[in-house]
Amino acid sequence: MVSYISRRLLSFIPVALILIIFTFSLIHLTPGNPAYTILGQEASEENVKLLEAKLGLDQPLTVQFFRYLAKTLHGDFGNSLFGGQPVLDLIATRIPVTLELALLAILLSLCIALPLGILSAKRPNSWIDHFSRLLALAGAAVPTFWLSLILVFLLSVTVQWLPSLGWVPLSEGVGDNLIHLIIPVFVLSLPLSAMESRMLRGEMLEVLNQVYIQVARAKGLRQRVVLLRHALRNAVLPVITIIGLQMGTLLGGAVIVESIFSLPGMGQLVFDSIVQRDYSVLNGCVLFMGGTILLTNLAVDVLYAFLDPRIRYS
Repeated sequence: MVSYISRRLLSFIPVALILIIFTFSLIHLTPGNPAYTILGQEASEENVKLLEAKLGLDQPLTVQFFRYLAKTLHGDFGNSLFGGQPVLDLIATRIPVTLELALLAILLSLCIALPLGILSAKRPNSWIDHFSRLLALAGAAVPTFWLSLILVFLLSVTVQWLPSLGWVPLSEGVGDNLIHLIIPVFVLSLPLSAMESRMLRGEMLEVLNQVYIQVARAKGLRQRVVLLRHALRNAVLPVITIIGLQMGTLLGGAVIVESIFSLPGMGQLVFDSIVQRDYSVLNGCVLFMGGTILLTNLAVDVLYAFLDPRIRYS
């Protein structure tokens, strides 16, 4: 297991290097001069050159890249071009919001997808199977912003059961924190649960026709034991893959949801940095989210080895 994890970690080195090259190129390929962005378009040429020298933009491209690489490897993402705060501090203040939102969305999606997928495979073409198919179509077709606005209108404006926006930290109360996240968590979990339930149904139908499942039934094992202990353990692997792939989407793609519900998370930070053309913050966010995706994929691979002994032994 240790050698397996070591090989996976080594395979991430070229991917991480490509990610660093991409974020470095983002500064130089984006139209406009960061110095003019900070000082304004009416700034004098002298002030612009002084700021370029301060930021190191007057150095050769290779020198800038290796300086950028060294800082990145030391965890130094630079400072915001406007506020002057360290980018890592900005990320540290925003990541708890998005991380809680993403983890709750994944947990809710599993609570919805696992029962629907198992029951749909157990009783194909039944009413529960048709309902699961309808949920999958709705989750894939309904736009996130439209569903958010509809739920806000129904649950916050019409019946006034839930708050429409805002954020309450966990330190100020678990109940208040969760009640502000009910709508955004549901909005993010619906498309994820739709994909998971259909994927799990297809895998369960395939696994239930395997020889070892028939042997388990021939031994007289109860249907629940056959489904949960033998079939689900092998059918759930693609669902874990979907979760690993969607983690990056949940971290960076929650821009719309966080904007609608005024949640001070990573998505909102990325949006603000794009609007302000704060390249340092944008690069830091891209690097952080890329690193998170790499670590998530590593965790998925390790979890594969625990769930399927054939992967571990190979």
